Amino acid sequence: MRKLGLSMLLLAALALMAGLGGCSSNDAGLTGPAMPQADTKGGDGDLAGARTTGGSDIVDTAIGAGSFTTLVAAVQAAGLEGALRGEGPFTVFAPTDDAFAALPEGFVAQLLQPRNQGKLQELLLYHVVSGEVFSRQLRPVQFVPTLADKYLWVRKFWNRTVKVNNATVIAADVDASNGVIHVIDKVLVPVGFELVPEESTSDIVETAIAAGAFNTLVAAASAADLVGALQGDGPLTVFAPTDDAFSRLPAGLVEALLLPENKGKLQELLLYHVVEGRVLKSDLSFYQRVPTLQGSQVSIVKWFGNVWVNTSKVTTADVLATNGVIHVIDRVLIPRGFRLDSKAGSFTADSIEKAMPLGDDAELPPTEFPAEYQDQAL
Repeated sequence: MRKLGLSMLLLAALALMAGLGGCSSNDAGLTGPAMPQADTKGGDGDLAGARTTGGSDIVDTAIGAGSFTTLVAAVQAAGLEGALRGEGPFTVFAPTDDAFAALPEGFVAQLLQPRNQGKLQELLLYHVVSGEVFSRQLRPVQFVPTLADKYLWVRKFWNRTVKVNNATVIAADVDASNGVIHVIDKVLVPVGFELVPEESTSDIVETAIAAGAFNTLVAAASAADLVGALQGDGPLTVFAPTDDAFSRLPAGLVEALLLPENKGKLQELLLYHVVEGRVLKSDLSFYQRVPTLQGSQVSIVKWFGNVWVNTSKVTTADVLATNGVIHVIDRVLIPRGFRLDSKAGSFTADSIEKAMPLGDDAELPPTEFPAEYQDQAL
C-alpha cells in the first residue's frame, strides 16, 4: 500500500510538472489562464461561444448577451464600469444570473450595499485577469493571478471539462474589443472573503425579538432574569439557538427549565451561550477554546468557511447589535457535566446531546487539534 501511494504521488507530481511546463516560451507574454477551445465540452455538453469579432467592449458585450444582468449591476455599483471599458486587454470569467442566484439568500443584496463597495470590488476583480487569453492557450494546470491580487486555480481534465476553482466554464472565447469573456456557472469567492456586517440600532434582546425566530430563547432569558444583563453595555457575543434548535431538546426539558425552582440551571445553560466581548466571524482563527460567562469553555472551529461552536453550526453570523453581536446556531449548547432532575425525568449532558440529532456528519470538523494549530487562521 505504501508503494502504491508513493507511485500515485509521483504520477501526480509529474502531471503537475507537465502542465506547468506547458506554459513555456511558446506562451510568452501571457499573464493569465487560457480557456478551453470553443468546442470543448463542459459538464453539460458542448461549450457555446466560438470566438467572434469583438466590436463592443466587455461591458457592452455582457449587456448585449442578456444573461449577465446581476454582474453588470454589480460592476456599476462597484464603480468598475469605466475600468472594464478601458483599453485592457482583460480576461473576464463572467458568472451568469443563475450563478448569482445560487449564492446564499441575501448575499447579493448585502454585497450591493454601499458599506460593502470595497468588498464588491474585491469579489469582482477576483474574476478578472490582466491580458487576453483564449481557449487554445489552456494548459492542464495553472495558478493565475487576478486583479484582486489573489490566485485562481485553472484545470483542464482528461474529458476536456474546464474548472476555474469550483466553477465550470460553460462558454468560452466570447470576444470583445478590449478582451475576452469566458462564461462560468458559479460565482468565484476568494478564500476568507467576509462582508462588512450591517450596524444595528437595537440591543441584543431587541434584535432577537425583532428577528422572530428566538421566542424560546427570549422567554428563557426572561425567566432566568438575564434580560437586563443582555441589554447592558457589554459588549457581548451571543450564540443564539433558534426556536427550531430548542425544539430538538428532549421532551419536557424546556418546560422543566422554565420552572422557578430551576432558575439556577437555566442561567447556567444560557450563560454557556454568551462570551464577553464582540467577536465577529472575521476575528476567529482556525481553532480556539473560548471561556463563556457560565465559566466553562466552548470550542470554536472555523472550517472551510463554516463556523462550529462545539457541534453546533453557525447558520447566520455577525448579526450586529448596539451592545454586541449574535451568531445564530442550529443546536442548543450543553455545558459538560450539566444535569437537571425534575418531575419530567433526569436530564444529563450526555442524554441531552444524544437526543439532539446532528446535521450532516460529513460537514463536521475535527473535534481535536494539536496545540500548534491554536490561533492558526484557515
